[in-house]
Amino acid sequence: MRVAIAGGHGKIGRLLIAELRERGDEVRSLDRKAEYGDELREAGAEPVVCDLEWAGLPEIADAIEGMDAVVFSVGAGPGSGPEPKWTIDYAGALKLAAAALIGGVRRYVIVSSIGADPRAEGDEGFAVYLRAKGKADEELQKSGLDYTVVRPTGLSDEPGTGRVKAGEGVGRGEISRADVAATLAAALHTPDTIGKTFGLTSGEQPIEEALASL
Repeated sequence: MRVAIAGGHGKIGRLLIAELRERGDEVRSLDRKAEYGDELREAGAEPVVCDLEWAGLPEIADAIEGMDAVVFSVGAGPGSGPEPKWTIDYAGALKLAAAALIGGVRRYVIVSSIGADPRAEGDEGFAVYLRAKGKADEELQKSGLDYTVVRPTGLSDEPGTGRVKAGEGVGRGEISRADVAATLAAALHTPDTIGKTFGLTSGEQPIEEALASL
């Protein structure tokens, strides 16, 4: 499979590159800085400079040309204000979806957030983040693409266990970024996850088994 990761240089993105390369997939990484190139090539990904916040659809479509799937793993970050949450977490995700439709890339996996809700109330940063993520998820679900929406709980840098809990009622726990990346890679290779939206946290089920039970 040929997979383009938007945000491959991020913490989850780098782990996902390793997971996909281990499966024998070809990986392209879309990132905003050319200086990431050497590190990405060393990790096994083809680097492409493409800033989803500012790039136009033709540029994004060119960046994912020839791919079988895209993964949106970009985030404005916890220290950002409200505006980047709309220009990156929301608009960036939808521009990637529009470019995928233009280029005939059917498969789209998005890293969302537990609690994402287009009707989340409040003006503080986290509420805006949940609203932006929720709106992006909602529009992706209506896009006609073969989507999977993954909503992890709190993230840690602990080693992965390969065991998770996936579904609607996973609570407010914590999961390692390594296990999120492994789940994303498995979801890309699990057709039954197409059209699914699910929460994800640490648990007892092996990842493949948890996805099969959705």
